[in-house]
Amino acid sequence: MDTLQSLMAGFAISLMPANLLAALIGSVLGIVIGAIPGLGSVTAIALLLPLTFGVEPTTAIIMLAAVYFGCMFGGAYSAILINIPGDAPAVITAVDGYPMARRGEAGRALFGANYASFIGATIAIIILTFTGPLLAGFGLRFGPAETALLILVALTSIGWLLGSSPWKGLVSTGLGILLSTIGIGVTFGQPRFTFDSINLLNGISFIPLVIGMFGFAQLMEMVGTKLSGEAPKSRVGIRESFPSRADAAALFPPSLRSGLVGTLTGVLPGAGATVGSFFAYILEKRIGRNRAQMGKGCVEGVVASEAGNNAAAVGSFAPLLSLGIPGSGTSAILLGGLMMWGLQPGPLLFQTQPDFVWGLISSMYIGNIMAVIAAFAIIPFLMRILSIPTGILIPLIAMVCVVAAYSVNGNMFDVWFMLGVGVAAYLLKLADYPVAPLLLAFVLAPRLETSMRQAFDISNGGLHIFVSSPIAVALLIAFVAVIAILAVQLARGGGDDVEQAPKGF
Repeated sequence: MDTLQSLMAGFAISLMPANLLAALIGSVLGIVIGAIPGLGSVTAIALLLPLTFGVEPTTAIIMLAAVYFGCMFGGAYSAILINIPGDAPAVITAVDGYPMARRGEAGRALFGANYASFIGATIAIIILTFTGPLLAGFGLRFGPAETALLILVALTSIGWLLGSSPWKGLVSTGLGILLSTIGIGVTFGQPRFTFDSINLLNGISFIPLVIGMFGFAQLMEMVGTKLSGEAPKSRVGIRESFPSRADAAALFPPSLRSGLVGTLTGVLPGAGATVGSFFAYILEKRIGRNRAQMGKGCVEGVVASEAGNNAAAVGSFAPLLSLGIPGSGTSAILLGGLMMWGLQPGPLLFQTQPDFVWGLISSMYIGNIMAVIAAFAIIPFLMRILSIPTGILIPLIAMVCVVAAYSVNGNMFDVWFMLGVGVAAYLLKLADYPVAPLLLAFVLAPRLETSMRQAFDISNGGLHIFVSSPIAVALLIAFVAVIAILAVQLARGGGDDVEQAPKGF
């Protein structure tokens, strides 16, 4: 009852005209920024944070939180329409979203993404409202050893679940891990695989990598298709793409379970929305009714990814507010903002600043509704992109790729790297090697290295730390089980796709 009363008091604050306007501006800005390749929630929050110095803290955090939600919505648009994820969490969305667009089902993919984003975020907000401090405590139980084992399970599952062949998936995953080691090592501070190039000392930038592997590689495929005279299937209109009531009901279960998985992932320190979308996709790939089609252009894949990353984005606020521990890169910037405004996140924040906390939580409900309305309203305009002739679309995408790659560091090296990676990714696709495992391994491997080093430092090099808690033991068993299943499949010569199931919505 106290929680409901506090929430109602929070709505009285968040419904003030200034706060409503902040939520609206933040939602729209987030959608636009999230859809632009090369930007994303971290960049958006970092750029907008200085502009909030003179604003009342509650209004400022409401706007920035709405920007975060909007970026999660917007990242799916470029991933679905032109196969260039707007941000890292949308990498998984592109796996199924873009093939749907090529089949003339872009409207269905966009509606499914927005629907799942709203459901996933709503579930996470409700859970945060009633169990925020408990979730934060659960996240604290994941120390370096548990985090390392969790990432190991993810890395061993990536190639198995996202590729048509376990062998090829493992090769792609290994390439991603190798690329992540380039630069100054996190352990001893020594340069690794830099070839005496100053441009590689800080490692490979994610944005040029993802733009090259998705955007420029797709551009080469479009050029090849145009030269060969082949054309994608005719595109249906937005009215035909609008899901029926039965379709929406069928997509609710995967949105629900993906939202739950994303929320739990979001509270883990350092996990973030990217990991949340991946684990939600894994679950749907294993138990979903249309799992055989996932990876080939299946709306359930889009739904799982979007519900997972939106829920994880909300879940990261639990450790941020309750413990002062950021659950993602974006929430780390928000933590700096809270301290800049004179607020100290932690267990006492709910008692010392109840108006701020509950105003923020209640604004999440409003911001989520505003974001989904804006997201649905923009779909008719986005669908016009698909009507652009290929001869015009190709140079436009090429310009986006070059500008986005250059904008990261203002360095032509990133542009040349993006072009080289694009050619390599195109060749990998021709050989039927999946690129999504490579990108996900590239994101997860640095976190694995850091967690492993921290775990060994704590245990003075002993392996016993990996069986020192029930969570660690359970994750170790899961890791061994995944390895055993994978070994059995490889020994049987498995790896081919299973028989296609009937296509659902």
